[in-house]
Amino acid sequence: MKFGGVLLIVEDIAIATKYYQEVLEQQVTMDLGEHVSFENGLALQTNYGSIVGKELTTTPGANTFQLYFEVEGIQTWAERLAENSEVTFLHSIKEYPWGQRSFRIYDPSQNIIEIAESMAEVIGNLIEKGLSTEAIAKQTMCPVDYIETLRD
Repeated sequence: MKFGGVLLIVEDIAIATKYYQEVLEQQVTMDLGEHVSFENGLALQTNYGSIVGKELTTTPGANTFQLYFEVEGIQTWAERLAENSEVTFLHSIKEYPWGQRSFRIYDPSQNIIEIAESMAEVIGNLIEKGLSTEAIAKQTMCPVDYIETLRD
């Protein structure tokens, strides 16, 4: 079995599509009106009950999962999104013990979206600071072999 992606059930497909395109810069690969797919494997669907033959209830803000996106220049992204009235922050940039920084926002359906710098970027920054491979492995919990590939 191969995982194919994530489908979010949304009330208003137009608002959700606009948000993912304009705010999160996702590229649409297919727009069927009630279903929109993006190049990253994310899809949006409205009128989902008619597909499964059962009336379903959604709970906005249920906080039962999050979508995870990686960006370069996290500070710039956070500042740009903070200026956008369509964006609601769950929290501002936090740095975690393993050195990665991220922030979380809500989409129009109140799904949590984490926006983070990649671990490759985190490790690259630690390499630039002069930390040894072993010290980076201890802090980031990443395998030494992976860190060594980033040193090359």
